[in-house]
Amino acid sequence: MAKAEGFEGLVLRRALLSRLLILTLILLWRLLFRPYDTSASLNPSCLSAAGGRSLSAGPILWPRIGAAIEASVVWDGVYFVRIAECGYEYEQTYAFFPLLPLCISLLSRSVFAPLVPMIGSRAVLALSGYVLNNVAFLFAAVYFYRLSVLILKDPAAAFRASILFCFNPASVFYSSIYTESLYALFSLGGLYYLFSGATTVAMLLLALSGSARSNGVLNAGYFCFQAMQHAYDAIIQKKRPILAGHAVIGGVARSICIFVPFLAFQAYGYSNICLGGFSYELRPWCKARIPNLYGFLQNHYWGVGFLRYFQVKQLPNFLLASPILSLAICSIIHYASVLLQVFRSLDAHDHNSFAALLSLLGTNEISDAVGVSKNNLSSKTFQEHTVRRRKQERKNKSTESFQHLMATDHALLQSTQGYPSILVFPFILHLAFLTFTALFVMHVQVNLWLLILLHMITGERNLARLVQIDLLSALESHA
Repeated sequence: MAKAEGFEGLVLRRALLSRLLILTLILLWRLLFRPYDTSASLNPSCLSAAGGRSLSAGPILWPRIGAAIEASVVWDGVYFVRIAECGYEYEQTYAFFPLLPLCISLLSRSVFAPLVPMIGSRAVLALSGYVLNNVAFLFAAVYFYRLSVLILKDPAAAFRASILFCFNPASVFYSSIYTESLYALFSLGGLYYLFSGATTVAMLLLALSGSARSNGVLNAGYFCFQAMQHAYDAIIQKKRPILAGHAVIGGVARSICIFVPFLAFQAYGYSNICLGGFSYELRPWCKARIPNLYGFLQNHYWGVGFLRYFQVKQLPNFLLASPILSLAICSIIHYASVLLQVFRSLDAHDHNSFAALLSLLGTNEISDAVGVSKNNLSSKTFQEHTVRRRKQERKNKSTESFQHLMATDHALLQSTQGYPSILVFPFILHLAFLTFTALFVMHVQVNLWLLILLHMITGERNLARLVQIDLLSALESHA
């Protein structure tokens, strides 16, 4: 425990160092090179008088500093700052989810409000976004480490993965005005609490991730996975079908909660555009039987769709994404092959052994077993470990199944070197879905950071076999 806490402090310091390094490189790049995107200079007044702000009506004390901060806002950051300042004015702005603009607006009106007379309101909005995302990244790195320790039971491996997360190739997105930092914070934090047994906290955090990015709805799959495990355990192990029904209903209810922010935002867009009327002509998606605002925006404005990115001119972008895509695909194949070997190693006629293994899907017990046998813990440590495990019984863990698995499959767990934790399974499914989406549906080059993130959570040993380094992987797609 002390070792893990020591690593956690190191992770926080390395995360801070990585942000300082990235921000320094951004400043140097801006000084030495002209930005490719010059849309930051386009800043018309808000369409609605209520949307604009008059806090900086007087003269600005440091206009050059304010202008420099405003000029640093490029690409998607232009949309987020504009939404924070003026709200959702145009149809295409609804492709950008509201959590980041809302947080930016709140910070600029409270914590950073005294800076408005000095650098101007729009510069304060941008500064709020930069501070928010960099602070969120620090907490995300800590949760990344905690989640990795929980899944892998190896603080050293989790530390290496966290360092790679801090210095990953897509790191610039986490220090810019993008949604990556907030999404990573709420997703990683939610998953950590989910696997720790704090289901309600996990549900709230994962729902917030869905208000930051559209792909946050995929996190509902973890509750479905947990519900399937609990239902299987109730039917096969405990012989209580009623408990299985409760587990399924609970899983469905929590999954719906994850979808609520996404659906509420789509309803908000429908109300403003289709009912409020942005133009005299009703938009095509408004006439659909089931209006799909987000799907229409991605298809119409960004050209997102199945195989639509498969063009000769996009070949450089596929080459850019090929390393991480290859690693993701190889990790998925490797994990599937190892898991298949494990199932084949079980005695097909020993139903209890096989059932005990499956009943532990979604819990920490099999991972605990691997960690104990691998590290040859002392008897005192093992006793502490057992006490901690028993304290988790109220969090839907099956101690009887765990003991049976240890008795029947202990040799298997010891003999399989680098045995991947069964807890990795839902992450592998997540990784597989996002890899497919990145390759065939989305803009492949902007999905790199997602593949990097999930890949770090899912398999340090798997990737070590591929590239001869210790790496933990994780993923999530850039809309």
